[in-house]
Amino acid sequence: MNQTKRTPAGEAMTELVLDLFRVNNLTVTWGDRLVAHLGLTSARWQILGAIVAADRPQPVAWLARDLGANRQNVQRIVNDLARDGFVRFERNPHHRRAQLVVMTDKGRQAFDAAIGIYDPSINALAEGIAIEDVKAAIRVVKILRKYFEENVNTEEQA
Repeated sequence: MNQTKRTPAGEAMTELVLDLFRVNNLTVTWGDRLVAHLGLTSARWQILGAIVAADRPQPVAWLARDLGANRQNVQRIVNDLARDGFVRFERNPHHRRAQLVVMTDKGRQAFDAAIGIYDPSINALAEGIAIEDVKAAIRVVKILRKYFEENVNTEEQA
C-alpha cells in the first residue's frame, strides 16, 4: 500500500485543525455556561446575533447562509427560540413559505444581557495575549475559512 506522508506544513496544519476542533468545543461550552441562566445556549445566542446583525428581518435560509450553517439546524433552533418567546415569525411579502424571523422584546433583552456578560469575559480572556498574535490568528482562520467555503461541498442553504 502506497501511503502519502505529510509534509512539515501538512503536519503543522493537522495540529492546527485538531486544536481548532478542540477550541470550538470548548468555546461552545464556555458560551453555553455564560448564557444558560438567560434561557440561551451558544447556538441560540449566535442566531440572535445574526438577527441583530441583519439590516432587516430575514428568513431562516438567509440566517443560515450568513452563519455558514445548515439550514435545517438553524430552523430547529429558530423554532425553539419562537416556542420560548425570543423570536416570532412574520409574513414574508416576497416568499409565501419562507417566513421572516423577528426578535421579540424578550429576545432583545436576553441578547443584550448576554452581551453584557460577554464583554467583560472576553476582555479578561484577551488579557495577556498580544493583539498582534490575535490578528495573526484571525488572518490564518480567514484563509482556512475562504478555502473551505470555496472547496468543500456544503448542503444547499436554501
